[in-house]
Amino acid sequence: MGGETVYALNNFSFDFREGEFWAIMGSSGSGKSTLLNILSCIDRPTQGSYEIRGREVSDLSDNEISALRGRELGFIFQSYNLIPQLDVIDNILVPVIYQDDPIPNARERAVELAERVGLKGRMHHRPNQLSGGQQQRVAIARSLINDPAMILADEATGNLDSQTAQEILDLFDELHASGKTILLVTHEQEVGDRAEHIMRLKDGDILSVDSDSRPKTSGIAN
Repeated sequence: MGGETVYALNNFSFDFREGEFWAIMGSSGSGKSTLLNILSCIDRPTQGSYEIRGREVSDLSDNEISALRGRELGFIFQSYNLIPQLDVIDNILVPVIYQDDPIPNARERAVELAERVGLKGRMHHRPNQLSGGQQQRVAIARSLINDPAMILADEATGNLDSQTAQEILDLFDELHASGKTILLVTHEQEVGDRAEHIMRLKDGDILSVDSDSRPKTSGIAN
């Protein structure tokens, strides 16, 4: 049947720069999930282009996109997405398994990351032996194992109590201070306020950006 075409993202064009910490906010249906899926290379834009560190993503094969996703992007999910049969260290190492050219000394790096996120005494515990906050710390360490260009966090504090959520946001602050690029999708204002910049979406458009003086350059269009 015919009808009006509805775009999840409409004339979207933006450049997220290395080292920035962004909160992406908006009501249900605003385009947050579509934006996150495109940024994470799960979906491809039906029009326009998407570049990561100057590399055009739209023309890559599925295998090339998979490799790029594993190498350049780190993911943190609301539901943690840990593998129940694996301990903390092996869960952190999961992204390394899918790399054709894995990083050297990966296990040593996993141990260092576990310590960095406060899991020194929990390295050989499995997910069911960890609290929600500890599981999210594992997910954060996992997102860092391949030293990605960008960390994408989807409602990363949504399943946590307020105190644990603050501890996780403190970790994001530390990662940002160390130079990591972070995009945090959230519907909670107090979470968004922890970011360096806030982008608000509405009906697939950019409703507002916290710094209107920033130049807009081609990033993702749909």
